[in-house]
Amino acid sequence: MAKTKIMPPAAGAYAYPLLIKRLLMSGVQHQPDQQIIYADTLRYTYRELEQRVRRLANVLRAAGVQAGDTVALLDWDSHRSLECFFAVPMIGAVLHTVNIRLSPEQVAYTMNHAGDDLVLVHDDFVPLLEQLHGQLGKVKGYLQLTDREAAATSLPVLGEYEALLDAASPEAEFEDFDEQSVATLFYTTGTTGNPKGVYFSHRQLVLHTLNQLGTFAAYDGQPLLRSSDVYMPITPMFHVHAWGVPYTATMLGIKQVYPGRYEPDKLVRLYRDEGVTFSHCVPTLLQMMLDSEQGRHTDFSRWKILLGGSALTHGLARQASERGMLIFSGYGMSETCPLLTLTHLHDEDLALPMCEQVAQRIKTGAPVAMVDLRIVDAAGVEVAHDGESLGEIVVRSPWLTQGYLHEPEKGAELWQDGWLHTGDMGSIDRHGVLEIKDRIKDVIKTGGEWISSLALENLISQHAAVNAVAVVGIPDEHWGERPIALVVCMPGDSLDQVGLEAHLKQFVDSGQINKWAIPRQVHFVADIPKTSVGKINKKLIREMHC
Repeated sequence: MAKTKIMPPAAGAYAYPLLIKRLLMSGVQHQPDQQIIYADTLRYTYRELEQRVRRLANVLRAAGVQAGDTVALLDWDSHRSLECFFAVPMIGAVLHTVNIRLSPEQVAYTMNHAGDDLVLVHDDFVPLLEQLHGQLGKVKGYLQLTDREAAATSLPVLGEYEALLDAASPEAEFEDFDEQSVATLFYTTGTTGNPKGVYFSHRQLVLHTLNQLGTFAAYDGQPLLRSSDVYMPITPMFHVHAWGVPYTATMLGIKQVYPGRYEPDKLVRLYRDEGVTFSHCVPTLLQMMLDSEQGRHTDFSRWKILLGGSALTHGLARQASERGMLIFSGYGMSETCPLLTLTHLHDEDLALPMCEQVAQRIKTGAPVAMVDLRIVDAAGVEVAHDGESLGEIVVRSPWLTQGYLHEPEKGAELWQDGWLHTGDMGSIDRHGVLEIKDRIKDVIKTGGEWISSLALENLISQHAAVNAVAVVGIPDEHWGERPIALVVCMPGDSLDQVGLEAHLKQFVDSGQINKWAIPRQVHFVADIPKTSVGKINKKLIREMHC
C-alpha cells in the first residue's frame, strides 16, 4: 500500500459527519415555505416538516427507542414515511421499511430477522399484524397510523400517530455520531429462499444523495430533477428508499407529492392537479397509468419518468413517448442503494426525432460518477467494450451494501474478489453505455446457444397489438431449453401465434435473432404474474408452465 500523508486537524476543528440530518436541514434552509403534499388529505411546508420530524423523534424516544434499536414501518407512500426516513435514523435508530406486499409468513420472518423493537403500522395492515403479533417476540409496542379515525385493534398500541405528534414538543436535539452507523434496513424481494436483509449507513445514504442530485440536475441531456420540478414517487418507499429520491428531493427543497396507495387514476389526477414533472416507477405501473381511464385523456407532455426495476421494452417506451412523456432508464438493485447507471444521451441522440430516440432511451445508460462498473467473463476477465461481448456486471461504489444482515456467507458470495456481483448479464458499447441483456438465471440456453429473454420481449413488444409480454425458458429434452412467451394484448386488439411468428420473422431476416429463438409456445393471457414490487415473476411463470 502506498505511503500517504495525513495531517492532524487544528485544535477545535469540527469533524463534520455525513449524517441524514444534514439533508433535511439543507432543504428547510433553502425552501422553508415549499410544500409537502399527501394525496388529497394533507399539505404542509418544509418548515412544518422539520417540526414534525422533531416531534416524531420525541415520540419515539418516549416510546423507549434508543440508538441502535430497529423501528419497523408499514405504510403506503405518505408524508409519514418521509418523516420516518429522517426522524428514525436521526436519533441513531435503524428504520426497517417492511415490504407490505410479502406473504404474511415472509413479513413475520423479516420483522423477526431484523429484530424490530417498535412498529409503526397503518390501519390497512393492522389486521395482518394482529395475525402475526404472537410470532413477533421482540416487538415492544405499536404506533397506529391512520388517514381517518383509528380502527379498533387488539394490538398493544401506544397511541395514534397524529395525536402523539400533536402532544409532543417540537424541540428536539440530534447529536452527532459515527457516520458509519446503520440508518436503514429492508429486505430483497428475491423469488428463491427467504428475503435477505440489506442495510445502509448514514455516510452511504448521504453520498448516494449527493451523487444523485448532481447526476439528475447537472447534465443538459438529462435534467431530471431541478429546483423548479415537482416530484412524486411511484416506487414504493419500502423498496430501496424509493430509489433514494425522497432524500434528494428534500435536500433540494422542491415540492413533493406523496400519493398513498397506488391507484392509476389517482396517480394521473395528482400528476395533473399538482403539476408533477418528475416521477420514477417500474414499467408495469407506467403501463397501468397509460391504460387507465384518466390516463387515456391526459396530456403527459411535461412528465419526466425514470424507469427501472425491470427491462423497459421498446413498445412501451414508444407508447409513453407518443403520449408526450420524456422517458429515461436507470439501473440498480436493492444491494446498490440503488443508482448505478442512467440514460445518457449525446448531442447527436438529442437531435433525433423522439420516435428515433427510443432505442437509446431504453438502454440502461452509462455508469454515474463514482461507480466503477465492469463486464467480466466466467474467469473474472473484463470483456471488450464493443456492444456485443457479454459478461456479468460487477460494480464498486461508496454506497453499496457491505453484506446481508446476519448472513456472512451470502455476503461473501455477493462480494467475490472485492467486486459486488449483480447476477445480471450485459454489454458495454464504445461510448460506455451499458445494455442489460438478461439476468444470468433467466438466459435461455437452447441448442448450445444463448437467447436473451429481454431481447425477445423487446422485439415482441414492438407488435402494435402487444400490451405486455414475458419470455422464459422451460426444459426441453432435445434443445435443453426452449423459450415460451406470455402475451397480453392491447384492449380491443387480438393476436395469435401465427401473427406473432410472422412479426418475429422480420427480425430473423435482419439477423437480430436466430429462427430457433421464435417461441413455439405462446400463451395469450389477461395478466402476467408480478413480484411484490411489480417486476415480472419469471420463477413463477416457469413453475406454471413446466
